[in-house]
Amino acid sequence: METTNVKAYGTASADAPLAQMNIQRRTATAKDIEIDILYCGVCHSDLHTARNDWGFTTYPTVVGHEIVGKVTKVGSEVTKLKVGDFAAVGCMVDSCQTCDSCKQDLEQYCSNGFTGTYNGKDKHLGGMTLGGYSEKIVVEEHFVLKVPANLNLAATAPLLCAGITTWSPLRHWKAGKGSKVAVVGLGGLGHMAIKLAKGLGAEVTLFSRTPGKEKDALELGADSVIISTEADQMGAVNGKFDLIIDTVPYIHDINPYIGTLNTNGTLVIVGYLGGIEPFLNTVPMIMGRKSVAGSLIGGIAETQEMLDFCGEHNIVSEIELIKMQDINEAYERMLKSDVRYRFVIDMASLK
Repeated sequence: METTNVKAYGTASADAPLAQMNIQRRTATAKDIEIDILYCGVCHSDLHTARNDWGFTTYPTVVGHEIVGKVTKVGSEVTKLKVGDFAAVGCMVDSCQTCDSCKQDLEQYCSNGFTGTYNGKDKHLGGMTLGGYSEKIVVEEHFVLKVPANLNLAATAPLLCAGITTWSPLRHWKAGKGSKVAVVGLGGLGHMAIKLAKGLGAEVTLFSRTPGKEKDALELGADSVIISTEADQMGAVNGKFDLIIDTVPYIHDINPYIGTLNTNGTLVIVGYLGGIEPFLNTVPMIMGRKSVAGSLIGGIAETQEMLDFCGEHNIVSEIELIKMQDINEAYERMLKSDVRYRFVIDMASLK
């Protein structure tokens, strides 16, 4: 298969900083779309993968799965987009498309495992897929998304991960007018959960451990803020919420939040992968038919639905635009939660 040499930013080991390197992209096949990457969001998963925090990174790696750009080539069988259109790519670039999950537009739960935009098995070139910290990407048409013309392109990039990660549970658990939704954590995921839940018509509350987030939360659309370390405030919302979106990316005690669910309420974990500590108290779950669930990203159809909804309601992420050369500093700042609320790379700085 013919390939093209492309500039990228990646790393050769867990303890090495990201640096410029050259990678190979396949020449677009009949069903492929080639995209000149304009902006790429920076996700916590990028950092975890680059530093092998999850233990399964294959090096060298190029991360980035919140991609927005312009179509530069289309294959002969492509009908979704044309050269010059703005396009987006999220966390997936392939799946089997034949299993029950894929047939239900749930490619994220592909029985054979979806192919991640980075650090997935590249069925075209062999080796591993390489992500959006690069000049260009070539993706099969089915996994490319259309970007609404009215949205700011840079601020749209985080919708491809932070947006769809929170949109999918909001839709699955049918949040809307009359719903009472709470969000745990005000970061890249949390701020999108507030915006999207509010856009759907829900009454939205932020749970925060510190009072400093109140002003931002209200400006983003939250109706109220509960300081989760204050017993009286937690008691006042006991049994209130239909749905809680928990975006916290590290081990934390979820038991206090379960008590704030109403009968049949669900707490959905979207931020943390791993064991729950301390123990999960099942008493309030059994006594009120309350649930603790998990949710990944959304499928391609659902992601397009989310982008179209954001276009209709003019919803984008709150971002800080950086140069590609600043990514290592951005990672250190991200670890300190020193960003409001998502870094986005201006890929023009790489070219």
